[in-house]
Amino acid sequence: MTRAAPYDRDLALDRAMQLFWSQGYHATSLKDIEAALDMRPGSIYAAFKSKDGLFRLALARYYRRMMEVFDDRLAAAESPLEALADWLRFHVEIRLDDPAPPACMLAKTSLELADIDGEAGAEARAYLREVAERFAAVFALARARGELPDSADPERLARLLQAKIMGLTVFLQREADPQALRQLADDLADEVLALRHPGKAA
Repeated sequence: MTRAAPYDRDLALDRAMQLFWSQGYHATSLKDIEAALDMRPGSIYAAFKSKDGLFRLALARYYRRMMEVFDDRLAAAESPLEALADWLRFHVEIRLDDPAPPACMLAKTSLELADIDGEAGAEARAYLREVAERFAAVFALARARGELPDSADPERLARLLQAKIMGLTVFLQREADPQALRQLADDLADEVLALRHPGKAA
């Protein structure tokens, strides 16, 4: 009897992440998953238990990748506020590199599964809360370094930044003019930098 070749779990999860990110949870069929992962239904269920299980692993993978990129850019930035301004510009960079990128997978999932009980939607919303907490930590660091005034509220600023990013990802799905997109990114980044304490202005 010929045995099936062992599957590459990392490659399978990367492909699943791209598939779900592009199509969403409900629009992705088992046939789509079979084709993307090059696996039979029995192998998919043996490896990932269910479509929901595979989706949740893909969602977690997306979140980790996104945070790795954020941490790398934070480490390379000149200051905490510069890092957050850069993160806004980064979303436009992605759009210009790919004419039709899917919107943020966390935002898409939280909206798609908002009215449905289940772990996938709850996890997407939890990841979004963790992103907001990460933003708040960066704003708190900026305040501790004197880049923000002592009166600044990191949690409130984090919510505002996340709302801007979620709105930006939706806007990027319909706008195609590179100049307009770069101008928008610069305007949003400037709003973050304008929060600087007067004594820390560049």
